[in-house]
Amino acid sequence: MMRKRFGNCGVFTKALFGQDACISSLAITPMKAIAYLKSLPVDDAQSLIDVNLPLPTHGPNDLLVEVSAVSVNPVDTKVRRNRQPAPDQPEVLGWDAVGTVRSIGSATTGFQPGDRVYYAGAINRPGCQAQFHAVDARLVGHAPSSLSDAQAAALPLTSITAWELLFDRLSVSEDAGQGKRLLIVGAAGGVGSMLVQLARRLTQLTVIATASKPASRAWVESLGAHHVIDHHQPMAPQLAALGYKQVDMVASLTHSDTHWADIVEALAPQGQVALIDDPVSALDIMALKRKSLSLHWELMFTRSLFETPDMPRQGELLNRVAKLVDAGTLKSTLTQTLSPINAANARQAHALIEAGQVQGKLVLSGFSA
Repeated sequence: MMRKRFGNCGVFTKALFGQDACISSLAITPMKAIAYLKSLPVDDAQSLIDVNLPLPTHGPNDLLVEVSAVSVNPVDTKVRRNRQPAPDQPEVLGWDAVGTVRSIGSATTGFQPGDRVYYAGAINRPGCQAQFHAVDARLVGHAPSSLSDAQAAALPLTSITAWELLFDRLSVSEDAGQGKRLLIVGAAGGVGSMLVQLARRLTQLTVIATASKPASRAWVESLGAHHVIDHHQPMAPQLAALGYKQVDMVASLTHSDTHWADIVEALAPQGQVALIDDPVSALDIMALKRKSLSLHWELMFTRSLFETPDMPRQGELLNRVAKLVDAGTLKSTLTQTLSPINAANARQAHALIEAGQVQGKLVLSGFSA
């Protein structure tokens, strides 16, 4: 047994712990979590393991959240493969969570114990695949009331990425963009599934998505794409067949190095391309010069990594997304749920992502008793 103290608890936890006691004074057993000790292939049983860890301590700007559902993203697989933990120090992954606030830091505002929240968190802090998680309150939003925990857990990281890419990097204004065309390469994935919705519902852009499989095409069409083309085929002829000589913007979400020549050809002079992936081979930046094309990178962890002055914008953004979801303007991109939250299911999720077999978002829901 171990004892941890948390400030400003303000709630009793009979339902959670079976007795009336504030979490600040309750003796708590170690929490369940999923972690890895060494970077290993996902088919190795030790690549992700179930562990018991001490409850996290949290600072004055943090919330302590009891986690109920987590989403698995490509970033989880990249970190597992490439970031070696310190010796004998379990590393917890996970950057998408829904849960209930159990304690608040002394400097936090806008939250109370008992609030249902959702967030993507920060990549330079322990991940959220644990029963309890400490997260900077400035990165947190109130979860959509109309969604289940699993449905809400599918949204934070991809919503922030898609929103920042469209409105911050490409500088599109809401309710604007009439007569302009946005090509989204790899639109059936998590970020693409949100980007299609945001561009279609909040702007006047013509949205052209790429997808190669019949199910993926149907998925992005259901999200609102005006047109769908196949990224395994040359894009320019397909755009011409739709009546578009070129596009004004490209959001390249996957395999950008593979599609680079097609992207440059498809863009109109003075167009823009925004990337989120990690190209395996170097991109030919000189290819952009002739058309005066501009290149933009989007990483949703930039604000939290550098604690930029506008870091609270991510929490505000998530609150806006929640309102749009509850109003029926946006919908969850959840397509698959695995339960409970444990290492076996996490390994399955990583394997599906690494094989490119996830459409929309995959979520792990509920810790076993």
